Amino acid sequence: MNILEVKHVKKYFGNRLVLKDINFTVEAGECLGIVGLSGGGKSTLAKIIARLIPSDGGNIFLCGEDISSATGNDFYKNMQMIFQMPEESFNPRRTLGESIGEPIKNFIGGENLRGRVENLLIEVGLPKNYYERYPREVSGGECQRAAIARAISISPKLLICDEATSALDVTIQAQVVALIKKLCAEKNIACLFITHDLFTLKKIADRVLELRCGELSEVSHDFIEAN
Repeated sequence: MNILEVKHVKKYFGNRLVLKDINFTVEAGECLGIVGLSGGGKSTLAKIIARLIPSDGGNIFLCGEDISSATGNDFYKNMQMIFQMPEESFNPRRTLGESIGEPIKNFIGGENLRGRVENLLIEVGLPKNYYERYPREVSGGECQRAAIARAISISPKLLICDEATSALDVTIQAQVVALIKKLCAEKNIACLFITHDLFTLKKIADRVLELRCGELSEVSHDFIEAN
């Protein structure tokens, strides 16, 4: 079953066509990697899919529903995003536990909220007492684990990871990639993993597409192994 379907998406910045007729699908439980040089439009594509910026044409289907012109936030119950800079994705005035619990309150309800958040913290490899910690009080890797806990808190169908490991050191990168891969497999979550690093994609992606000059093309298994 296709969780995400992107059809004929394009995007202009001024007169420059940044994304040209982008088409791909991601199935339940599949991790699709998108690789490309910095500034090549990868994050723009992620933001279009997440409805953070509009496209200039084409359609985005999430769980069979066209969300291309969707208003409101209801579709976020099926789609969550993990960003490059975890500290910047959290409110510095709120504890990690409060931020992780926000999607639960918004989409599910607040019953036994603290207990549910503590279980999520444990699931991503953090002590439950991190509920009371602030983003500034934890490392970048720990903050990204908390961001993963927040993203999976409402059991989304699709997880978008936009350079989710590029700000971490190599050892922590490997741990975070392994965690995302494990959780997506266990929960049958479709994952769109966007990065400039083919080595990282070798560890997580089932398929890889390259974004070059605004166009997507399939990357062969042999090419990935050679790089």
